Amino acid sequence: MGAGGRTSVPPSNRTVEADYAKRVPHEKPPFSLSQVKKAIPPHCFQRSVIRSFSYVVYDLTIAFCLYYAATNYFHKLSSPLFYLAWLLYGAVQGCILTGVWVIAHECGHHAFSDYQWLDDTVGLVLHSGLLVPYFSWKYSHRRHHSNTGSLDRDEVFVPKKKSSIAWWSKYLNNPLGRVLTLTITLTLGWPLYLAFNVSGRPYDRFACHYDPYGPIYSNRERLQIYISDAGVLAVSYGLIRLVMAKGLAWVVAVYGVPLLVVNGFLVLITYLQHTHPALPHYDSSEWDWLRGALATVDRDYGILNKVFHNITDTHVAHHLFSTMPHYHAMEATNAIKPILGEYYRLCSE
Repeated sequence: MGAGGRTSVPPSNRTVEADYAKRVPHEKPPFSLSQVKKAIPPHCFQRSVIRSFSYVVYDLTIAFCLYYAATNYFHKLSSPLFYLAWLLYGAVQGCILTGVWVIAHECGHHAFSDYQWLDDTVGLVLHSGLLVPYFSWKYSHRRHHSNTGSLDRDEVFVPKKKSSIAWWSKYLNNPLGRVLTLTITLTLGWPLYLAFNVSGRPYDRFACHYDPYGPIYSNRERLQIYISDAGVLAVSYGLIRLVMAKGLAWVVAVYGVPLLVVNGFLVLITYLQHTHPALPHYDSSEWDWLRGALATVDRDYGILNKVFHNITDTHVAHHLFSTMPHYHAMEATNAIKPILGEYYRLCSE
């Protein structure tokens, strides 16, 4: 107590807290996008069909092995271990399938190969298998990349101004309310966004990712929205047939719980990539593309970084160069950090 008893917050903690909340500069960056690109080794922009497919095969092989083990051996376990094994399966399989989701996301950015038709074919198959309307989300996500950080035009996870916060929000600002909000967001947030544009940017009429004539899409995109819907409907039909053949409990355990984990991670990852006390957002008078792209944060998920193909800890580079394949993104991130300086943010907490 030799310092007058001021030991409640050690200096080191204050330093950490100050650094955590230190704002990313919001002024126009002193570098250009071309200068950032020159810092990245040229091979980082090269896409390899063989290497990209190797990740698809790797993920799907692990997913199949997990499925095989669960459906052939779990029934031999005693009651407590039986349920524990299925819970563990759902969590691990959900993580693996999140990696599959990320690869399909790369296809939507034309980062899988040099062939757009191949990217769209692979992306459509993989995303449909996870009940994601591939082209529908591809186009809305592209607009997110075109308007990141804009309070007026970004597609999703735009922070609300105080004047627009709903009156009932104050009743959720307590431990129970926050738990309820997080639970609903992580379990239902993704399907609610796709179906009803919940948490999406406001449009002048009802917006839905399954509606080819909705305000999200242009006339030239509408045919592909039908194709996306057909993919989701085909997988849904297959699931219905599985329920009839195997039973609802079997389908929920084998497919439903892992899918719930995928949806939860998708919402969690994308929300945290664009939400941090240090990140600025801009109105139309201040926003430009480069400042918006830099208003993102890399986050460290430990071993899951590799499982998720580094979409978590290379997100800043991804927003700057979205056609770069994920297997070069970490090298590119390390290359651009010295150029970005204070404009780069990594959160490992």
